Amino acid sequence: MIILATFVEALAQILHTIINIYIWVIIIAALITFVRPDPYNPIVQILFRLTNPVYAFIRRYIPTIFGGLDIAPIIVILSLQFIDLFAVKLLFALVNAL
Repeated sequence: MIILATFVEALAQILHTIINIYIWVIIIAALITFVRPDPYNPIVQILFRLTNPVYAFIRRYIPTIFGGLDIAPIIVILSLQFIDLFAVKLLFALVNAL
């Protein structure tokens, strides 16, 4: 039973870390758009490749541009925070129950 508890706890911690890293990627990509980056810069291309598919998915279901401001990054960050607070805490609670 302790092996399963340790495995679930490690899984929860890894999920928490991945969510936090992706939130920072979104924040950095959003900040970069304010300075009109060079689209051929490899870092800019990586950031946009990591974020644009998620933004496109959100934009397919929710209008995200209000007054010229795109709120897709905010929606994604809030969704990730919800997943982090709900799923990860649920996994940690499961570990404590084991």
